[in-house]
Amino acid sequence: MIEALEPRRLKKVERREQILLELRLKPHVRVSELASLFGVTTETVRRDMEEMSEAGLLNRAHGGASAAAPGIHRDMDERRLERVAERERLGRFAASLVSDGETVMIDAGTTTMEFARALAFAERRVTAITNSLQVAMVLGQSQAAQVRLAPGRYMQQEAAVIGTEACDYLSGFNVDACFLGAAGLSEAGVTEAVEGFDAIKRTMLRQSAARRFLIDSSKFGRTYLFRIATCDEIGALVTDALPEGPLGAAIRDTSTEILVAPAGPVCVGTKRAPAPR
Repeated sequence: MIEALEPRRLKKVERREQILLELRLKPHVRVSELASLFGVTTETVRRDMEEMSEAGLLNRAHGGASAAAPGIHRDMDERRLERVAERERLGRFAASLVSDGETVMIDAGTTTMEFARALAFAERRVTAITNSLQVAMVLGQSQAAQVRLAPGRYMQQEAAVIGTEACDYLSGFNVDACFLGAAGLSEAGVTEAVEGFDAIKRTMLRQSAARRFLIDSSKFGRTYLFRIATCDEIGALVTDALPEGPLGAAIRDTSTEILVAPAGPVCVGTKRAPAPR
């Protein structure tokens, strides 16, 4: 008699991918059914769902979960309409931290696109490597900049590439600094909501001598599914307000610099001293 083999136990990331797949096939999934399917306890599935709910990937419901309501994850075109002044302010200030001749990596995002726009307007002589089509197009308008666009799997909603091919390409360069956005910053660190962006950001961090995250204060206290860096791994936080409360305490206990963009006009041609921590 041949005994049936036990199914392979799924890793956490595989369970969550399967949960999302199940929600594409039906409007509601039950904790008990998924626990039986995965061969894990109901408590394990509940923890998965709680974290996925916090990341906006699904809606918790009695005894299970339902698909996230349309619009919870907004693409880049929708996000560009929000906090425009703050993003422009951060972009100009971040550009003032870059000198002619420097090499930088820039990831995809609405704030980093404003950073690229400020670099182009100042005609900063930089070599920029990015996974963002829009960053490449904006900065590529400057004759002073050299732009390299990573290959990879294209995400239409974010106008960016992700995947192993993109990460391998980025790993072939060493740069002076990276300028990265993020979906959230909390005591847990810097986190991302878009799967695939996390690997891109971590690769850029590894290849950069200096790390600079462009995160406005509306994202303080938010935690998403994919962690990019702990508070001690940020390097420099470029923001529009000093973080307070538990987040402020968590960052003050690290070596992270907090650079607060001034409210007035910023001269991109000069570097600014770090703001008081």
